[in-house]
Amino acid sequence: MRRRPDVMTGLLPAMPLAVVFLFSFVVPLLVLVFLSLFRTPQFTEMGFDQYVRFAGEGYNLKVLFDTLLLGVEVALIALVLAYPLGLAYVAAPPLGRTAITFLILLPLLTSSVVRTFAWIVILGREGIVNSTMLAFGLWDQPARLLYTWGGMVLALAQIQLPLMVLPIINSLMRIDGNLTRAAEGLGASRFRILFTVILPLTLPGAVAGWLLVFAAAVTAFITQTLVGGGRIILMPLYIYQQAMGVQEWPFSAALSLIFTVAVIGIVAAVGAVSRRYMRGVDAA
Repeated sequence: MRRRPDVMTGLLPAMPLAVVFLFSFVVPLLVLVFLSLFRTPQFTEMGFDQYVRFAGEGYNLKVLFDTLLLGVEVALIALVLAYPLGLAYVAAPPLGRTAITFLILLPLLTSSVVRTFAWIVILGREGIVNSTMLAFGLWDQPARLLYTWGGMVLALAQIQLPLMVLPIINSLMRIDGNLTRAAEGLGASRFRILFTVILPLTLPGAVAGWLLVFAAAVTAFITQTLVGGGRIILMPLYIYQQAMGVQEWPFSAALSLIFTVAVIGIVAAVGAVSRRYMRGVDAA
């Protein structure tokens, strides 16, 4: 008779990772829950006043909505930019693929602070964009690109682009070339092949990249603060101000939990919708 393996023996290799996860995520999360239940910064009384305060002030809801909207916009722009780069990678020879891979991974090898300051130089009044436009006579005076919503979205899209490109390239590499050749043989145009063959088959990679970029963009405290100049208040900066600026630790903890739940909710909703769609495609 074959002996069933001990469950605990099978889980033993995962125990160190479970311990790290417990003390690095679960315990701090429980501390936040505990802190958010205090009514005053002096930690004297307990209740749900901080959550009522958040829901009762329109400014708080606006900051949360703007932060989530930023993540959606950044993820969509990165998605649009990632597909041409991914298709170029698939069509390139081995040497070209190596060069593209290096360019994709290069931002990941650079500090986020350095990349953010590079965008400050690019978008400044005397930066590359303004200098080029003025040199060609396209602008009469330097445009205000830095400390704007558009500049922040553009900077975040470029910084987080590798998180989108890599999953899409992985999905593109798995497509059977016979499918695209068959579509070409049937007279389909390149755009038709893109929208009816490539995009549906690479949907898992696109969804994975979208979720990664969304989560990274909404929590990018450094880029949001430096490129936004502190003038655009989003949840990471708002939480920092409440905790370190005015010492409202209970309210800051409540903000952190609400923000975490909102991000996880959107990630779970997008993942569920994409899985249902892919099951429908497979069934068809």
